[in-house]
Amino acid sequence: MITLVFGDFIETSSAFMKIMKMVVEKIETKFDQEKVIEEFEDLTKDGGRIQEETLKKILEQNGGTEYLEQWGLNGRTDPQTFKNCVPIVTHNDLEPYIQRIADGDLSPILTGKPVETISLSSGTTQGKPKFVPFNDELMESTMQIFKTSFAFRNREFPIGNGKALQFIYSSKQFKTKGGLSAGTATTNVYRNAQFKKTMKAMCTPCCSPDEVIFGPDFHQSLYCHLLCGLIFRDEVQVVSSTFAHSIVHAFRTFEQVWEALVVDIREGVLSSRVTVPSIRLAMSKLLKPDPELADTIYKKCSRLSNWYGLIPELFPNTRYIYGIMTGSMEPYLKKLRHYAGELSLLSADYGSSEGWVGVNVNPKLPPELVTYAVLPNIGYFEFIPIGGNLNGMEQANSPVGLTEVKLGEEYEIVFTNFAGLYRYRLGDVVKIKGFHNGTPELQFVCRSNLLLSINIDKNTEKDLQLAVEAAAKSLVDEKLEVVDFTSHVNVSADPGHYVIFWELSGEATDEMLQDCCNCLDRSFIDAGYVSSRKVNAIGALELRIVKRGTFHKILDHFVGLGGAVSQFKTPRCVGPKNSSLLQILSSNVAETYVSSAFC
Repeated sequence: MITLVFGDFIETSSAFMKIMKMVVEKIETKFDQEKVIEEFEDLTKDGGRIQEETLKKILEQNGGTEYLEQWGLNGRTDPQTFKNCVPIVTHNDLEPYIQRIADGDLSPILTGKPVETISLSSGTTQGKPKFVPFNDELMESTMQIFKTSFAFRNREFPIGNGKALQFIYSSKQFKTKGGLSAGTATTNVYRNAQFKKTMKAMCTPCCSPDEVIFGPDFHQSLYCHLLCGLIFRDEVQVVSSTFAHSIVHAFRTFEQVWEALVVDIREGVLSSRVTVPSIRLAMSKLLKPDPELADTIYKKCSRLSNWYGLIPELFPNTRYIYGIMTGSMEPYLKKLRHYAGELSLLSADYGSSEGWVGVNVNPKLPPELVTYAVLPNIGYFEFIPIGGNLNGMEQANSPVGLTEVKLGEEYEIVFTNFAGLYRYRLGDVVKIKGFHNGTPELQFVCRSNLLLSINIDKNTEKDLQLAVEAAAKSLVDEKLEVVDFTSHVNVSADPGHYVIFWELSGEATDEMLQDCCNCLDRSFIDAGYVSSRKVNAIGALELRIVKRGTFHKILDHFVGLGGAVSQFKTPRCVGPKNSSLLQILSSNVAETYVSSAFC
């Protein structure tokens, strides 16, 4: 009898514990929007003090590391000593230390606690990815950014319980020589349990099962992302990806495969184009014959004019489209707006493989005007004044602190994080557009190292974009568009000159493309470029038209190197070291035009 009572007690106790666990989990996962905003407001009211506390915390955690000990801090954690002792560095300076960590050196090299994960940068600019330490603190700051951004976004564009059609893809993770897990920054986030928990709390779980996100073939994953979106079309409230390019790429693909998707839905059988067993099994649990849904999608697609407003037609309850839309993503905004119809485009937050910088707290601003409020507790920030001089600026100007920046001025970001990067030049140029309480609001301007330069000319990524936009205007009347573009400085010729590669959506006449070439040349208005062109110190610009699908080959090449599609950025300037990309471009040139603008 006693045993029976005791057993009953155990059983009851076990049930009670399960209930309590469910209650606690529910409390933990409930997203309190106003509390998150209140915490952000408190953080930003005294940015200077928070910055000092953040630096102190970083140095207390990591002051005993090999890297910091060599600079003679001697336990001091104040900003002035830190700036006086520790030099400003680039990734090249830290690369030997990071490589030792990746190779298995367990001594405290850059961080007090052992690094267990390595992030890979996109590698699309330099031709190879960089290794960057990733740790729990970076994951925590990622979740803080996501929550803060969502809180402000949801205040303006509230959503209920629904799903997100997220075009996200994991790259292959591998082990470094020292046994550390290595993958793209996005992969490290997607594979972390906190990510899924946070997305669920924010009522935006992904439509697609994990098997699709982590599938080994991104073409098959993309097809299934689209299929999952259609299956859950009435529940989709957000369409998103890391970068705008991935969203545009997804719906360009939809134009090609939509009829096959309709057949899958009608018959309830997944297309034979999907061959990965794990993906097929996961999709079989979602896909059931649904002739009514198939008819609906078929009718909607058949009635669209040139695919305008495709996204709201397919997903009628979508509130907005979300992703990084600044910098090298701006050229895709026109096509994205075409697909979006009247839906709002909301630019995601500001970060990099090395860490986060700021959060979009003004989601109603269009992507071209978006600003990012710096979170003062996720790292220690410094800013090198540009003063109109992109080169040699570290010699000309001393960095200022977060609260010392001036409205309207441009700076290069230098930051120190919890993962072993100290006074690290991020390579981004930003403009101070305002202040949120005591923290600046930044607008991304350009990458400081992406310069088209031969002589005394200095043209940035933004200058290139504006030139392409100006030259492409003449294509509009013929219903043509520039699908994608990049550039190269040809210094093997004498004199050196700019080469612009275009992929077009259709055929254009030689006369039209010659006019585009001349317009490109004239649209680089940098004084150094114009004066050099006039005296032939810089040669005539070349416009090279590449075959359809060339930039898709570049994407495939990037993925083949272990990159993630959701992290891909078309390199706007292909340097001489990036020989593999130059080879892809050169071998796919269909037509070449030489400018006569300065003849």
